[in-house]
Amino acid sequence: MFAGLNGWHLVILLAVILLLFGAAKLPALAKSMGQSARVFKGEMKAMKEEDAAAQANATPAAPAETTDGSTAPGQNPAPGTDRAS
Repeated sequence: MFAGLNGWHLVILLAVILLLFGAAKLPALAKSMGQSARVFKGEMKAMKEEDAAAQANATPAAPAETTDGSTAPGQNPAPGTDRAS
């Protein structure tokens, strides 16, 4: 993406940024960008933890079956089976 940029291009780019934002606002801009990146990183980490917890809780256990093919007492039969207990 930036493979064609050499030293002079970067100097010109920095000069344009300095002219647009001014020297006084650049530290505040950098601080704001850093805080935004930190918040974004924290939110992404929280979302990954929530997804991991949801996946751990979402794995349902299959109903236990007895040797004759019926479900154990107190458990519902598996969907799609029409066996009478």
